[in-house]
Amino acid sequence: MTNHVYRLSEVVGSSPTSIDDAIKTALKKASRTVRNIEWFETQEIRGQVVDGDVAHYQVRLKIGFRVED
Repeated sequence: MTNHVYRLSEVVGSSPTSIDDAIKTALKKASRTVRNIEWFETQEIRGQVVDGDVAHYQVRLKIGFRVED
């Protein structure tokens, strides 16, 4: 096994459906421009409330991606 070096970046995913969907949206969009994403860490979960109901979810993530040799 070789030694790996990782960089960190923060992204925020959002969804009107769920926290899970907000995470998946963030990772899918980030993977369009960032190669070698290998893990994520949830930093913050928040949402918008409209008329007493959750209208939108937001999740702030740190994504770790491997630096190429």
